[in-house]
Amino acid sequence: MDFLSKHMQAEEKEISYQATNTYSTLNTLTSKTKNVWLVFHGIGYLSRYFIKLFESLNNEENYFIAPQAPSKYYKGNDYRRVGSSWLTKENTQAETKNVLRYVDAIIEAESIPHQLNFIILGYSQGVSIATRWISSRKINCNSLIMVSGGFPKELNKEDFTFLAKETKIIHIVGKKDPYLQIDKVRIEKERLQKILPLIDFRTHTGGHELNIESLQEII
Repeated sequence: MDFLSKHMQAEEKEISYQATNTYSTLNTLTSKTKNVWLVFHGIGYLSRYFIKLFESLNNEENYFIAPQAPSKYYKGNDYRRVGSSWLTKENTQAETKNVLRYVDAIIEAESIPHQLNFIILGYSQGVSIATRWISSRKINCNSLIMVSGGFPKELNKEDFTFLAKETKIIHIVGKKDPYLQIDKVRIEKERLQKILPLIDFRTHTGGHELNIESLQEII
């Protein structure tokens, strides 16, 4: 028995392989385009549905790119609707590296003209991906918009010192957000103010949602 137990220990190993994933775009990149948006959806979304939320914004001036979270799952007990998630607490560091390399590949494929206004938006869980990508790749975007999402605990002020002073940094939360806890929000605001001193805190009248009207005021 002792011999068998010594030779039956479970072991977790790691392997690298090439993977393929989709992403969604909205509108067409033309000479009339003014703004390119890189938008990260929240948990439970698929990118092709999330990107439809931006359809009311000017379709000639705005071009949207929505990466797709890699982990898919069935929503509900009828196994009909599919949602997705960016990260979990399981193997987070390795999964983060995979996701960020995927975003790199999208940007390379899209060849965004440098003269255009580059806006990066993260909604809910997408905030963690947007901010990690910006900080790790030193992306000098024109605007960083965080909507109803938590800021990664490992990031600090030094991770964002490369950002230009002109960069708009905006945090938006709904007044009726069911996840809104005043004390936690206050603590989070104080922390974000230290990391991103120029951050602009805003609210909208809704709940845990992407409020398009609040975005129109930014652009």
